[in-house]
Amino acid sequence: MKTTPFTELHIGLGAKMHEFAGYNMPIEYTGIIDEHMTVVNAAGVFDVSHMGEFWVKGPKAVEFLQRVTSNDVSGLKEGKAQYTCFVNESGGIVDDFIVYHYEPEKYLLVVNAANIEKDWAWCQKWNTMGAELENASAHMAQLAIQGPKAIEIMQKLTKENLSDIPFYAFSVGTFGGVENVIISNTGYTGAGGFELYFYPEHGRKIWNAIFEAGAEFGIKPIGLGARDTLRLEMGYCLYGNDLDDTTTPLQAGLGWITKFVDNKPFVGREVLEKEKAEGISRKLCCFELVDKGIPRQGYEIVNVGNEVIGKVTSGTISPVLKVGIGMGYVKPEFAKPGTEIYIKVRNRNLKANVIKAPFRK
Repeated sequence: MKTTPFTELHIGLGAKMHEFAGYNMPIEYTGIIDEHMTVVNAAGVFDVSHMGEFWVKGPKAVEFLQRVTSNDVSGLKEGKAQYTCFVNESGGIVDDFIVYHYEPEKYLLVVNAANIEKDWAWCQKWNTMGAELENASAHMAQLAIQGPKAIEIMQKLTKENLSDIPFYAFSVGTFGGVENVIISNTGYTGAGGFELYFYPEHGRKIWNAIFEAGAEFGIKPIGLGARDTLRLEMGYCLYGNDLDDTTTPLQAGLGWITKFVDNKPFVGREVLEKEKAEGISRKLCCFELVDKGIPRQGYEIVNVGNEVIGKVTSGTISPVLKVGIGMGYVKPEFAKPGTEIYIKVRNRNLKANVIKAPFRK
């Protein structure tokens, strides 16, 4: 298995380790619920160095990105970030990711760890205009410091004014004595905080600085288990669960990152335009259980007449709400908030209500 600059630290701290996307990653330390609530109430540190990073550079950078991404990068200003996705020829999602406008004619794509090779091949396939592409995944490390106390902790370690970095924006500066660190406000937990991108050799120095600065606030290392429950409480999609090569952005409720503008002849556009005109066959919804139980990925969703109307893609017990919550694709007429649906758990149909995300307000 691959390792990150922090793998030995995780093991030394007693983390429960498991393979994820080919990496030996920490799943939990003190327990998912404890770690989840630490992030909600204070601050936690996630090792997300397994994520992939591609640079797109040169005079053809924008033309390339307009071709391969669903969102419109033409108006993305320097210092800003944008959520987007690659779409295949059938309209399915190859991957969802974030684009950072780093400098003039220079962009950073941060992609899902499990899709690095697939995404890299996809970018090369569609780079017919000759943009400069660099797969920097092996030369970048990333830590996410999340929670309401994160900004207070991190401000001790940088002269960059973190309060001036709005959501989906970033700055580049010195952090914890390390130069040229990307400080990004694009969190995946809904609890506030920042992500740091830096060269792997500086990992230990930055890690130690963060935990020293955060000691008074009860900062803790957090595993991927709590990362999943935190994102689910916000109704954020996870690739491989809620998104894949067969789900379209329109079905996933991502029409807002799918721009049918004149300067965007992106891959899959015609299929998506047709789907938009004719109507989607299924829609991703969030639901909260009324009956006691745990919805799991793959469970059938049925109506009051016990007819199958969809399938659960993500589910758990909410550590904050103490009830079962989940996401799943259903027939569009059942996706409206307030609709009563049922989750088939073994031989029981558990009542649930469709709600508007997020679960954790």
